Amino acid sequence: MPSIDDLVGALALEPDGPDRYTAGNVQATAGVIFGGQLMAQAIVAGLAGHDGKRVKTLHTIFARGGRPDVPVEIVVERMHSGRAFASSTVTIAQGDRLCARSLVLLTADEPDFIRHADPFPVVPGPDEGAPSDERTGDWQVRIAGDVDINDPEAVGPPDLDVWTRFAGAPDDPAVDQALLAYATDGFLIATAMRPHAGVGQAQAHVTVSTGVVSHTLTFHEPAPAGEWLLLSHHSPYAGRGRSYGTAHVFRADGALVASYVQDAMIRPLAEGRTGTVL
Repeated sequence: MPSIDDLVGALALEPDGPDRYTAGNVQATAGVIFGGQLMAQAIVAGLAGHDGKRVKTLHTIFARGGRPDVPVEIVVERMHSGRAFASSTVTIAQGDRLCARSLVLLTADEPDFIRHADPFPVVPGPDEGAPSDERTGDWQVRIAGDVDINDPEAVGPPDLDVWTRFAGAPDDPAVDQALLAYATDGFLIATAMRPHAGVGQAQAHVTVSTGVVSHTLTFHEPAPAGEWLLLSHHSPYAGRGRSYGTAHVFRADGALVASYVQDAMIRPLAEGRTGTVL
């Protein structure tokens, strides 16, 4: 897993003309760029030129996988900039290969008029879960209840609670949002697999073709990435080679700080093929 320096380094966009940037990639284990990286970079790019605002909602469509050994090219189209809201389109490509396109809605904070939030779920804390075998280094992950998402015979409900934090993350609200986006990409496919015997995360890109198709993340409150955050996942539907999942993100103090939904592909990998084919 990448170090915090590698993660933050991928967020250091290099200007390459008006509203154009290039950026490097973090280490990838599946031979393709992790979708969370592209969302994190879209957040940083979408914030450019919109001082005094933060990202409210990021909606990303993933078109094709990217090569981790080739820098990405980022183009920003500013759609609107007003007092309370702003918006941009962020396109990430490698040459002629379009990898992802995001719509980024930005907002300026305003005083409460009304307020409510879903309560913190009853789950074991991060100190009660064993470290995930897949996540080492500065991205720390604890799966509540010690659920093994890799074991295809470990059947359970389509729910998954995951504690996550990025050790050593800088105190920067934009980086906080980008790193949270990075973390949200990784667990809803595993959540959809849980009720099905013989299907597990370890089979992804081996005998099962998986890939995120679209991901929408909405931020509610500040979410320091260097502190423990709970990602509480639920997959209400899977079928026709697709899955759908929802999740809420809570700080350890119980505050609801973000929510997201994801459409993904889960289907048998054709004989003789490897990786993900969208």
